[in-house]
Amino acid sequence: MSSEANPPEASPPEASPPDALPPDDDVRDEPPPRARGTGPLRLLAFAVVLGGLILVVAGAFTWYVVRDQLSDEKITVSDDADHFGGDPVDGPLTAYAEADVINEHALEETDGLTYAQLDQDDPQRDTVMTASFLRASLFTSVVSFGVAAFAFGLGLLLLLIGWALLRIERSLRAMTT
Repeated sequence: MSSEANPPEASPPEASPPDALPPDDDVRDEPPPRARGTGPLRLLAFAVVLGGLILVVAGAFTWYVVRDQLSDEKITVSDDADHFGGDPVDGPLTAYAEADVINEHALEETDGLTYAQLDQDDPQRDTVMTASFLRASLFTSVVSFGVAAFAFGLGLLLLLIGWALLRIERSLRAMTT
C-alpha cells in the first residue's frame, strides 16, 4: 500500500438556516411594495350615498306634494265606504277607499253597467264617465304615493350600502398602511 494518504475530503460549507437574514452587505434599500389604492371604492361609496340622499329627498318631496295637492281638493271619503268613512282624502289608503266607493255608486246608479256598456244616448253615461275620471285621478295619486315610497325606500337602502362600502374602504385602507 502506498503511504500516500488520501487527501481529506472538503467539508461542505455550513448552510445558514432558511430564516436567517442575509449579511448586511447584501441588504438593498428597496421601498416596500406599493399598496393598492382604495380610491375607486371610496368614489363608488360616495356616489352610492349621494344617489341615496337624492332618492330619499325626492321620495319625501313627492309624497308631500301629492298629499298637499290631494288635501287641497277637500275630498272626504264617503260615509258608506268600507274603510275610512268621513276621513279626508290625503293619503294612498283614503284615496283608494274613495275611488272604490265612487265605483260602487256609479254601478248602483246604472244597475251594474259600466260606461262602455251603456248606450251612447243614455243620460247616465255622463255621470258614469265623470265617476270614471274621478277614479282614475284618485288611482293616479295612489300610484304616485307608491312611487314616492319606493324612491324613499330605495334611497334608504342605497344610504346603507354606501355606508357599508365606506366601512369596507376604511378597513382596506387601514390594512395597507
